[in-house]
Amino acid sequence: MSPTPPRFPPLRRLLGRRRGPGVVLAALGLLLSLLSIGPASARADLRTTDTAGAVSSPRSANAPVRVAEFVAECPFTHRLPDDPIVFPGLPGASHMHSFFGNDSTNARTDLAALQRGRTSCSPTVDLSSYWTPTLYDNGKEVEPTGTTFYYLGEGVRDDVIATIKPLPLGLRIVAGNAKATGVGDPTSIARWSCLHHGEVNPSKDFVNCPAGSMLESYLDFPQCWNGKDLDSPDHKSHMAYPVGGQCPATHPVAVPKLRQVLRYPVSGDPARFKLASGAGYTMHGDFFNAWPEDEMARRVRDCINVIIKCGADGRP
Repeated sequence: MSPTPPRFPPLRRLLGRRRGPGVVLAALGLLLSLLSIGPASARADLRTTDTAGAVSSPRSANAPVRVAEFVAECPFTHRLPDDPIVFPGLPGASHMHSFFGNDSTNARTDLAALQRGRTSCSPTVDLSSYWTPTLYDNGKEVEPTGTTFYYLGEGVRDDVIATIKPLPLGLRIVAGNAKATGVGDPTSIARWSCLHHGEVNPSKDFVNCPAGSMLESYLDFPQCWNGKDLDSPDHKSHMAYPVGGQCPATHPVAVPKLRQVLRYPVSGDPARFKLASGAGYTMHGDFFNAWPEDEMARRVRDCINVIIKCGADGRP
């Protein structure tokens, strides 16, 4: 049984017949003191309640989310049959690519050109270039309407996350394999799924999404760097994926994992879809890092190392 709340005397009894200003103030002070020592159950009612009905304190509602992450939203900018990483200086030598972020990217792009360019990204400090093979629906180009690039700490242990270093300026990486031979090919790392339809199993190849849904592509870039090279002859060997929650000795420097998430406004029979590189399992991504060094370093320090979810401005 809950304790009976204390009964406080009427204010006029406290005042009695003498009602001068000093008496009134003294009586009010006494009444407030009595209220402040009410039962704990009454004071507990002052706590806030969230939308689910759970009791919480006002401070907990603003607590940062414990996810090591910052993001860049980089809409589509242009298409070209160019690839400044795989075929530098050779316009038209590649299959068709869709470019995101830096709008100056072409076959002759180098770091200096990116730093002079403009970007579609939010935040606008991200002058990096991102590109993928163009998607076709019955032969017609389709560009994603959702283009999010996540920089993550996940994939390694928490103690390793605390040591993650900024991605070096000018780093170039290719993830996935444009020449993959099938869904069983271990070099294919594509993941296709349907927006808001988890009942459709993800696949390395295109999936059949219900009407009204969107076709999603997920691609994770490696997050272990050899600490020396900004590129390599195959554009992959200078990077590696973690093993057992840590980076291998050959690639000892942990850096943020780039996750490319694209959402295409198409659904239905996957037989209609084709990438410029071929089937869905040939999905790949290219990344040319042009983040300002101080901005990249701040986000790694304030978001990744301390495992806090940050927005496009690099703040919780």
